[in-house]
Amino acid sequence: MPSMCRDCDTDVSDLAESCPNCGSYRLVSHPDLETLSIAHIDCDAFFAAIEKRDNPDLKDKPVIVGGGKRGVVATCCYIARLHGVRSAMPMFKALKACPEAVVVKPRREAYSTASKQIREKFQAITPKVQMLSVDEGFLDLTGTTRVNDAFPARSLARLSREIETEIGITISIGLSENKFLAKTASELDKPRGFALLAKHEAVAMLADKPVGFLHGVGKQLAKKLERDGYRMVSDLQAAEARDLIRLYGETGLWLHQRSQGIDNRPVRTDAIRKSVSAERTFNDDIADYKLLEDRLWQVCEETAIRAKRSNVEGSTITLKLKSKDFRNLTRSVTIPTPTNLANVLFRYAKPMLERETQQGKAYRLIGIGISHLEDARWDTRDLVDPGVEKRAKAERASDAARSRFGDASVVTGRAIRLAKDKAQKS
Repeated sequence: MPSMCRDCDTDVSDLAESCPNCGSYRLVSHPDLETLSIAHIDCDAFFAAIEKRDNPDLKDKPVIVGGGKRGVVATCCYIARLHGVRSAMPMFKALKACPEAVVVKPRREAYSTASKQIREKFQAITPKVQMLSVDEGFLDLTGTTRVNDAFPARSLARLSREIETEIGITISIGLSENKFLAKTASELDKPRGFALLAKHEAVAMLADKPVGFLHGVGKQLAKKLERDGYRMVSDLQAAEARDLIRLYGETGLWLHQRSQGIDNRPVRTDAIRKSVSAERTFNDDIADYKLLEDRLWQVCEETAIRAKRSNVEGSTITLKLKSKDFRNLTRSVTIPTPTNLANVLFRYAKPMLERETQQGKAYRLIGIGISHLEDARWDTRDLVDPGVEKRAKAERASDAARSRFGDASVVTGRAIRLAKDKAQKS
């Protein structure tokens, strides 16, 4: 079985416990070591790693990057994670779990600079790089063996050493035949890891995992699947694709493919949108909730239209408000099933708006946005709210009518009220 040392590139026996050249125990062995070419790379605790790099006094301390006591954890180092601290955890809970933690305010410029350097390193070994965020990306190294004078796994081992030496942080690498399995592999060996997972071994590896192990299956979807009798990935593997599609629509097809290790998405080198949004600034400050609700519907419609045109949907919905004294306020919610439907955006944003208008505050701007985007599946089913399917069909019909006959062909009651209000003020 092909094997190599991650620290000096030496080819070693697959029975060796350490490298005969440099003595390192960081060896990689796999039957497809020299052929797998789709990689997922994730920087280990990126923000915290940059803070420790720039302040050596933090090296052996638990570090949390985030806001004040009323803020949330942006990220934390692995020492803090051992105490139960997690990203997005309220800061007061994080400090309760790890009182000795050092809290550092985010330094966006430092992270942006390091991210640019990392991307340049990626692009030095392949032009096919798809960045997912500042610290994470997919690389397609197919056909790069000759130009890099190394098969993909060896190129990635060198890349890991360069990033650690020159940029001062560590990365975890997953290498496979497609994006889903590469992402899955990178989660198997953290931090400073290097895991390989071929498609022919994926079914067996995934079989005994709970359905929530599949990247893209959130807590709510996992609960729904478990209630329906799909507790383990092996349950999905045993199901017929048509049965999953009948139960879950296009999500059922997606579940069937991922449980089998199938993912036909290419590594995209075009610019990937991180969010889609729309906002409206009012001529006069608005405190009336009903009128703000109508304005909310407007920006939900505009955001939905833009998302559909870009063929994306998102799982995080963010409400933006600007007060009369120009202070920005944002509230977000992560939903079980990604969407690009106006009625779903409105349904989740409305409670957030209600909470922020209870004191009669006046606002001069309202906006709505979606993030954590992915390619639209055009699935009209919501596995938590089955009633959304009927509303979604109505919205699709309205979209089709507007596309064919113009925006004026479908007018909502809210639009009529807004037009009437505008006429009265003018």
